[in-house]
Amino acid sequence: MPSDPQHLEPLSATEEAFVRELSRVMLALPRAVDADIAREAQLPLSEYTPLMHLSEAPGKAMRMNELAAACSLSLSGMTRVVIRLEKQGWVERAKSDQDKRGWNAVLTDAGLARLERAWPTFLSSVRRHLVDHFTGHDLDSLTAALRHVATSGDTSG
Repeated sequence: MPSDPQHLEPLSATEEAFVRELSRVMLALPRAVDADIAREAQLPLSEYTPLMHLSEAPGKAMRMNELAAACSLSLSGMTRVVIRLEKQGWVERAKSDQDKRGWNAVLTDAGLARLERAWPTFLSSVRRHLVDHFTGHDLDSLTAALRHVATSGDTSG
């Protein structure tokens, strides 16, 4: 990162517009999807997302720190969500088989059933608020560009 602001290249009008609209989308999209899924499926996005990640994981289990990273939450924030999910019978916490020190979040059959009931609402919302706006665009290229942005600061691997 240059320390001298004199040598920074200003954004073009197109770049500036892109950055501003992307910022709006980053705020508006999760709010819109959360509103839909909370209203129609009575499941907030903050609970849907970990259930989704667990459903896709081997053995329907993930270490708490990995689940937190997948959901873009701190470990303490993820713990609070998992406690809520445990109280509803949708997730269980179990000691890790790998080292017996860490904890795994494990999706229960009831949690999977709950996720499956909410999935059509989630799908409809994501299509309406995002995917349908990109009809005719090269989604593979857009996905690759977004992945590059998302991982450019990742030093874990």
